[in-house]
Amino acid sequence: MKKLPLTETTSHYNNLEKMKVRQLLVNINKEDKTVPFAVEKAIPTIERLVIKIVSKMKQGGRLFYMGAGTSGRLGIVDASECPPTFGVPQGLVIGLIAGGDTAIRKAVEFAEDDTKQGWKDLKKYKITTKDVVIGIAASGTTPYVVGALAECRKHKITTGSICCTENSPLSSNSDYPVELLTGPEFVTGSTRMKAGTAQKLALNMISTSVMIQLGRVKGNRMVDMQLSNNKLVKRGTRMLVNELKISPAEAEKLLLKEGSVRKAIQKANGKL
Repeated sequence: MKKLPLTETTSHYNNLEKMKVRQLLVNINKEDKTVPFAVEKAIPTIERLVIKIVSKMKQGGRLFYMGAGTSGRLGIVDASECPPTFGVPQGLVIGLIAGGDTAIRKAVEFAEDDTKQGWKDLKKYKITTKDVVIGIAASGTTPYVVGALAECRKHKITTGSICCTENSPLSSNSDYPVELLTGPEFVTGSTRMKAGTAQKLALNMISTSVMIQLGRVKGNRMVDMQLSNNKLVKRGTRMLVNELKISPAEAEKLLLKEGSVRKAIQKANGKL
């Protein structure tokens, strides 16, 4: 019998329906506490992937995330946060999900089982060898993702992967595989839990590290963030007050005029 992916192995807990609410919560939390340690063990492989992405982006490349279900949604979330957080253009980091945009909110039956659709989706973006494609799949077996990465390698496009099992088809089709070995889920096979949390942590690490390396953070501040709501305007104003030692009123006026914290600082420093 074929060996199951680590994510499909049986939970350490049984008779969940007989547990009291407090017991359920404590045990879920107990399992969740193991996740950061699994991610920590993968830091060397994450590091290699980040370094490659930075190199490719400095040459004009883009970053693609590809997944199905929870994995696809996590990639889309991370990609969608890059422009407002770091002020990069839309389309620099792109998230693709099996089944298209409909699948973000509602499962599209059997979409992940098409081995050819992933590559078709990438071709719509005129993908080139400057780009990097990261396949995300907890089990490491999702045909939509594995098929796309296999085609990428045929076309000399750099591939990375994030999965939660060892020696998977996804890893074998990846130039920079990241394996987050989170073990059995509290509810057997429910990879939206520990596996999903681990993937989210890894994606945070990848995109944030890449953007810092590309100069999108100054000190520890998001100086290129988009001023898309009052909270962010206030945050930017505080940054300018602290950096330039000016009043909040002056800071807000300068910020709104220049459009970003970075531009405001540059403008002020040019006058000083």
